[in-house]
Amino acid sequence: MARVVRFHAHGGPEVLRIEDVEVPPPGSGEVRIRVKALGLNRAEASMRRGAYIETPALPSGLGLEASGSVEAVGDGVDGFAPGDAVSVIPPRSMARWPAYGELVTFPAELVVKHPPSLGFEAAAATWMQYLTAYGALVDVARLGRGEPVVITAASSSVGLAAIQIAKVIGAVPIAVTRMLAKKEALLDAGAAHVVASQEQDLEARLKALAPQGVRVVLDAVGGPIFTPLAAAMARGGILIEYGGLSPEPTPFPLFEVLAKTLMLRGYLVHEITGDPERLEAAKRFILDGLASGALKPLIAKTFPFDKIVEAHRFLESGEQFGKIVVTV
Repeated sequence: MARVVRFHAHGGPEVLRIEDVEVPPPGSGEVRIRVKALGLNRAEASMRRGAYIETPALPSGLGLEASGSVEAVGDGVDGFAPGDAVSVIPPRSMARWPAYGELVTFPAELVVKHPPSLGFEAAAATWMQYLTAYGALVDVARLGRGEPVVITAASSSVGLAAIQIAKVIGAVPIAVTRMLAKKEALLDAGAAHVVASQEQDLEARLKALAPQGVRVVLDAVGGPIFTPLAAAMARGGILIEYGGLSPEPTPFPLFEVLAKTLMLRGYLVHEITGDPERLEAAKRFILDGLASGALKPLIAKTFPFDKIVEAHRFLESGEQFGKIVVTV
């Protein structure tokens, strides 16, 4: 038996329960992991509320990221042995392969040996944020050296990962956050410039920082911010949307799109994780960055496993700067 987190009805953090379940041995091509830490993502809160792209049968587990030690491997698995320190790449279905538990089972192709210098907490805070940022900025947008890139929700784990990746490339990360209270922390995290969307004129500030326009925008918010973002973009620019945090409707900036031949593109991390060749390229980039120290997960706060409800409340507060981690 092992303790896992499940929910029997959709709702707020209070619907999460810690339950004892029987965890079967790993099947063919699978790896069973004794979990040491979990990384929390807004996607998990969305599925818990019933607002995610996946609608599981209830009761359901959840969770996209974990790190720990290999406990057992199934038939046909090479390259892993009991005791190996590993972390997991987010699966396509967190209902099928949930990460919130003391013991979890994942397909071997989604299990990664992380660098010895990377502790379990940092390893649990790695793959969703860096794969999302890498996939959008490098794989899709082909961000180049010297290019300005606008990154909204900049204090989120993905936002901070995007700032770091932009710096590795040699691009100029412009961090957009709601309030100036996080300005110094974002500058310390590597942002070249910080714009507060609720305290400053976003369009005017972006145009002042990038007079020729911004070709690449990475947005997690949507809503009314679309209008000033599009207005500040360069001809032929691409706005990559990977979130949808705003509760307000998102206007379509028709005339900016037409006049500048803009591309508005949705992005899911599954684009990378579902393509072995692209995933290997992403893993090399991220593992090299982790090993060199150029990429370093920033952890906002850690919670013990028994406090998973409180961890989800903090996740939805919007107060965090970086990743929320739960230790097991």
